[in-house]
Amino acid sequence: MTELQTQIVDRTTEALTSLRIAEAEDDDHLVDVRTGELESLARTACEHGLEIPQLRPFAPQVA
Repeated sequence: MTELQTQIVDRTTEALTSLRIAEAEDDDHLVDVRTGELESLARTACEHGLEIPQLRPFAPQVA
């Protein structure tokens, strides 16, 4: 695993945990922030050819 992939996986884990907490607390603003962060991480992973299963729901949709 490359350093970039390790960093993305770590940040993904943290963001997903925070997203779940925000959803449980009905914190819509934090849900939006964490969703945006996960979408950004998914784009970065895609741009670098990294497959990170946890990010599949947040990956850019190809038309």
